[in-house]
Amino acid sequence: MYWRLGFAGTGSCVVDLGQNRSFSSGLLGSDEQLPLKEEELDSKDAIILHQFSRPKTGAPSLSPFCLKMETYLRMVDLPYQNYFDGKLSPQGKMPWIEYNQEQVCGTEFIIDFLEERLGVSLNESLTPQEKAVSRAITKMVEEHFYWTIAYCQWVDNLEETQKMLSVSGPLSDLLKWILSHLTGGIIRREMYGHGIGRFSKEEVYALMEKDMRTLSTLLGDKKYLMGSKLSAVDAAVFSHLAPAMWTLPGTRPEQLIKGELINLAMYCDRIRRRFWPEWFVDLGDFCYTDATEPSERSSRLPDLGLYSRTDTTQGDTRTSPSHAPRRPPSPDSDPTGHSLYDSDMDTECSDGDQLKC
Repeated sequence: MYWRLGFAGTGSCVVDLGQNRSFSSGLLGSDEQLPLKEEELDSKDAIILHQFSRPKTGAPSLSPFCLKMETYLRMVDLPYQNYFDGKLSPQGKMPWIEYNQEQVCGTEFIIDFLEERLGVSLNESLTPQEKAVSRAITKMVEEHFYWTIAYCQWVDNLEETQKMLSVSGPLSDLLKWILSHLTGGIIRREMYGHGIGRFSKEEVYALMEKDMRTLSTLLGDKKYLMGSKLSAVDAAVFSHLAPAMWTLPGTRPEQLIKGELINLAMYCDRIRRRFWPEWFVDLGDFCYTDATEPSERSSRLPDLGLYSRTDTTQGDTRTSPSHAPRRPPSPDSDPTGHSLYDSDMDTECSDGDQLKC
């Protein structure tokens, strides 16, 4: 067994630190020793989601792509098993899934795979033109905006990000320092290769602001990016805006999303309340202070294991097999696609689908 550290990014890596115990981390840490996957759940007719483990804060993941994939699975209501082992895919990427002994990595390929095998799709109601717009938005977010957020998280605010890593034990501070600085170095190198890392800090933030303002304009006063119904692009946009909302207190992106671009903040919270009932947010979660360490009970998300939104909904006794395709439900809303704003709480938490909001 090895101590293992994993890092997210376009080209992920794993660093073995030594023997004696199992330790995995990637953009976040974990001091829990996990059983072998074969003892926990076989991938026959079940989705096993490999991703980096939960951070110390209330956000489900510091990796936008891991958060995107898990949010998508919840949106299409497919049960899945989280496996926080830090093990990268054969292509060296995270997240990745196993299903019926098949391995698929890359969020776009995973979504295509699930659509083909299980018949689930969030884009069925979109026209060909809307699908093209949806893909263009996704690529802007994942291939451009991602790097500016990664820069803010892992380069410009490295010390604050280091505090969010969940690592315990006698060497926890050293491991946090190693993990955060190695990740920051990887991000810098990959940003330079991408091209965006060759610009100054001010120029990187200017590009970030343009992307955020573009998303705000595209969203307007609609409920979701493409109108009144969810589509796959919402999983991507939500997961990449989540750092600005919850893990980058006091930074330029947070000031923008909670200030001028408030429609993006409402959009993010709308999705959080609907698909992450265990992710509680209060005013204390919007800032990180050295004086008060968040308690384990209030900040750490519970590991739900085999997850199904249907199974965990209060007042709903329906069950769904792990392999059965389901069409994701859409809440009643303004048919024009306009957000209901103050009535969002009632819309998202109807009597038949009471999530904790």
